[in-house]
Amino acid sequence: MGSVFRSEEMCLVQLFLQSGSAYDCISELGEMGLVEFRDLNPSVNSFQRRFVSEIKRCEEMERILGYLLREIRKANIAVPEDDEICPVAPPPKHVLEIMEQLQRLEVELSEVARNKEKLQRNLLELTEYTHMLRITRTFVHSRSRNKALGPQYEEFQSIESDSAGCTGMQRLGAKLGFVSGLIHRVKVEAFERMLWRVCKGYTILSYAELGESLADLDTGEISTNVVFLISFWGDQIGQKVQKICDCYHCHLYPHPENDEERADVMDSLRTRIQDLNNVLHRTEEYLRQVLQKASESAFTWVVQVKKMKAIYHILNLCSFDVTNKCLIAEVWCPVNDLTNLRGALEEGSRKGDATVPSFVNRIPSNDTPPTLLRTNKFTSGFQSIVEAYGVGDYREVSPAPYTIITFPFLFAVMFGDLGHGMVMACFALWMVLTEKSHKRKRSDNEIWTMFFEGRYIILMMGLFSVYTGLIYNDCFSKSLNIFGSGWSVRAMFTDQQWTNETLQTNTLLILDPNVSGVFVGPYPFGIDPIWNMAVNRLSFLNSYKMKMSVIIGVMHMSFGVVLSVFNHLHFKQRFNIYLLFLPELLFLLCLFGYLVFMIIYKWLAFGARDSRLAPSILIHFINMFLMQGGDNTPLYPGQTGLQVFLVVVALLCVPVLLIGKPVYLYWLHRGGKSLRLRRGYERVRRVSEDDMSQAPAYADDEEEGFDDLMTSRDTQPKEVKTATVHTSHINI
Repeated sequence: MGSVFRSEEMCLVQLFLQSGSAYDCISELGEMGLVEFRDLNPSVNSFQRRFVSEIKRCEEMERILGYLLREIRKANIAVPEDDEICPVAPPPKHVLEIMEQLQRLEVELSEVARNKEKLQRNLLELTEYTHMLRITRTFVHSRSRNKALGPQYEEFQSIESDSAGCTGMQRLGAKLGFVSGLIHRVKVEAFERMLWRVCKGYTILSYAELGESLADLDTGEISTNVVFLISFWGDQIGQKVQKICDCYHCHLYPHPENDEERADVMDSLRTRIQDLNNVLHRTEEYLRQVLQKASESAFTWVVQVKKMKAIYHILNLCSFDVTNKCLIAEVWCPVNDLTNLRGALEEGSRKGDATVPSFVNRIPSNDTPPTLLRTNKFTSGFQSIVEAYGVGDYREVSPAPYTIITFPFLFAVMFGDLGHGMVMACFALWMVLTEKSHKRKRSDNEIWTMFFEGRYIILMMGLFSVYTGLIYNDCFSKSLNIFGSGWSVRAMFTDQQWTNETLQTNTLLILDPNVSGVFVGPYPFGIDPIWNMAVNRLSFLNSYKMKMSVIIGVMHMSFGVVLSVFNHLHFKQRFNIYLLFLPELLFLLCLFGYLVFMIIYKWLAFGARDSRLAPSILIHFINMFLMQGGDNTPLYPGQTGLQVFLVVVALLCVPVLLIGKPVYLYWLHRGGKSLRLRRGYERVRRVSEDDMSQAPAYADDEEEGFDDLMTSRDTQPKEVKTATVHTSHINI
């Protein structure tokens, strides 16, 4: 079987990379995606490896790029991405240039961003000050009008005026002071309560809600503010008021003493706000120009930095040969791609201007290679479904190609609806036709990503659902009468016993196929639409779908069991055929295969005239396990004896499945020493240590599964494997 139906054949390869061209060689291998590297420094700490400083440099560039992308997104600038042209990793001599360019860009952006933020804060403060002056002016004027009308209430009830008209606070030298500013709307009630309790009523608080909402530059939230004006006597009360305002994070602004000063401050604020708006507008334009220019190269920088970091991580997995001044790497590579691997190394050596080319050395190994299954955009979704249950062993038969048919069809058996299937197929077809644009958008929506990655699966499920919907004659849960029903009640009224009175007195009529002319013929395709009006519609359809599901399910399970034979034969484990495959297949066919036989036999053996005499398959299947015929009419002659035989065979398969293979393996390990010696056990170990190039020769000599037991990675001692790798390094 080809690589489409089985995982790729892998081999362990040593790469000897010259120090000057190792970076370029790894870059070429990464672009081609040919190999999987092994860590040759498992005992070395991550911070003590050779290329730690280069990785830290890449992480610093990633930090700068992260800051740059955040600023670009904040400015609502799109980052152009070209999936067709993917940038390669830059040469090592250009890394410092990219680093310096990113650092200069970061410094410039940081400085411009700080200036912009400072300008925005100043503008916000001036705007708040303007609103405060406008609103507090109404407070002062309202108090003046109240005083012109006469004293209607006493502001400070604890202060008594003497005959000269002076208050006690004025005689003590205290003067009236004002504190004005803005506070969040949610804090007003607590703020007012605190002023009253601390200042003992020696303050007057006036406040009004600001007409417009202002943004908080620290949190970015839009909040509703309240302008307040506090009148107080004396410096001590003023200090308390200041502390309370600081506790509640109020924005305080100086309050003018008269209307002339207020007007001058308002004019000055309007001029400064206008100037700040002009400067802020120019700053934003300059910042946008810088970000727009940086966005053109952002995607390239991100990809290049990621590739650089990945290359240095791979180089840290290699061992450094001091004598030969080269890096040694061990990789798993598909056997069919060894030529491409050598070509990639030659191209990397050419780019790195190496005097000595890098080369490849294939080495034997008893370790289990990784499983490689090649996929494309159509088969990747089905392979993901298979891998959700587990990744197959090396060189096993891959079930993914078969799931392309079985998975959508089994879904359609359950979902079968012509209308819903067409909607699903059209939605998937739209995703398939516009897949390039959706890939460029790179949506972060997890649900959409899941749908998009499975677009071909959804398309297949929709098409199969259209087919099964036609079979079920179900379109949006309604039947379609395309070809005309094969049933007719006209023939039932040719006899004298059927009259119009029968139609008037009976709500239901039974369409009897035994009456000639009632059943003209089967519906050309699918289920006859007349069943949609039948009272026993659900009983008929449920029975039909259940039996079809049993037939398809047993066929599907039998096919899966048969696939295991190819694995047993490929790995030369013939004992698994006798101890696993045959018992599994017998158990399945003796029970559920016999159930399928009874379903098909009943369909063929009983017609319309004797359908009432047909026995229940479910009752016969239950009696089969009880090993009794009962009083039921047999389905065919000799049924009881055959059923007893099948149950006995199925029961005998159970102990074989449970203990057959463990007992056989135990016998090989404990009781078959002479057999192992005769079959070359010692020769296998000697060959694996001295001359691994002859390893395929002894694989043909060993029978059944004994060769896998002897050549697995757990069989050979750890010292032997270590010695083998070390010897290979010295010889080269």
